[in-house]
Amino acid sequence: MKNLRWIVGSVLVALLSACGEGAPPAETAVPVLVVKPQPASGAGGQAFPGEVRARQESALSFQVGGNLLRRHVDAGQRVSKGQVLAELDVSDYALRAQAAQAQLAAAQADLERTRDDYRRYQTLAAEQLVSQSALQGQAAAFKAAQGQVDAARSNLDVARNQAGYAQLRAPADGVIASRQAEAGQVVAAGQTIYTLAADGGREVAIALPENAIGDFSVGQAVEVELWSAPGRRLPGSIREIAPAADAQTRTYAARVSLAAEALEAVELGQSARVYASATGRQALQLPLGAVQRGEGDQASVWVVDAKTTELEARPVQVLAYAADSATVQSGVEASDWVVAAGGHLLREGQKVTPVDRQNRPVLAPAAPIATKD
Repeated sequence: MKNLRWIVGSVLVALLSACGEGAPPAETAVPVLVVKPQPASGAGGQAFPGEVRARQESALSFQVGGNLLRRHVDAGQRVSKGQVLAELDVSDYALRAQAAQAQLAAAQADLERTRDDYRRYQTLAAEQLVSQSALQGQAAAFKAAQGQVDAARSNLDVARNQAGYAQLRAPADGVIASRQAEAGQVVAAGQTIYTLAADGGREVAIALPENAIGDFSVGQAVEVELWSAPGRRLPGSIREIAPAADAQTRTYAARVSLAAEALEAVELGQSARVYASATGRQALQLPLGAVQRGEGDQASVWVVDAKTTELEARPVQVLAYAADSATVQSGVEASDWVVAAGGHLLREGQKVTPVDRQNRPVLAPAAPIATKD
């Protein structure tokens, strides 16, 4: 009887205890400080100084030499195709053209005389009053006179062309990038007078170091930062790399093409920095407190899922550590939200409320969920 009472009492106590236990509390999202990775320069992303240049640059010169009589444009001016940029003194070329015209007239007169002689000899030869050899001699003289006329006409065309070459015209629309001659100067044929930067593509000219030239390739993605707009990165890619190093600087000249959407942001002659990674991928910089020790002593960071606001551990490849930052090469993207501090208190899949340094939420707040019994 005592045993029965003890069992009943135990059951009642258990039932009362069960009734006293309420439902488990809902899990609350933990606020965490998050940042976005920033492009890094230094160990992971090298910076090269450069200058904005036109993709097509033409050295303009006269085809003939002479005294530079006048110039019509200066450096920095826009020009259109066919516009006269400079003129040489054409007095000598005009005299040469007149001389060539006179030689042509004399040759044509001689041609008419030999033609008449040849016709007369043909008539005399038909009447057997002159020999066939005399007739052949007149025929040869007529052909020679015809050749002299053709040569004199060609010389006249050359003289006229030279007079036309005394005007330097723009071969395309663009901007005069530089001027290398002044009015009154005697210039030679082929001597550069202007440098024309044609409209169209814009590039950044840089020099790559000889000891790391194998780490860069044509088509590699880079970022361009203008000195006049610090902090703003423009997308681009390496278009060409010189096949040989410069004999004096021992660097390889390279050209970086800017993306179409970045062309309006640059002007010719602007200074710029080109950020390129030796592996072809731009390194990113994170706060030092964001990097944790993961499985197998692999460095990792906590990344917030933008849709679920849950934490995900991402292994990263750290290139270098600094006093307050770490440069990573892979594992995260520039668009990720990375937990900047307190990672040792977090766990995989945990719901969080990501906030910035001003304690402002950066994503929609996570909805509390009830834990399972």
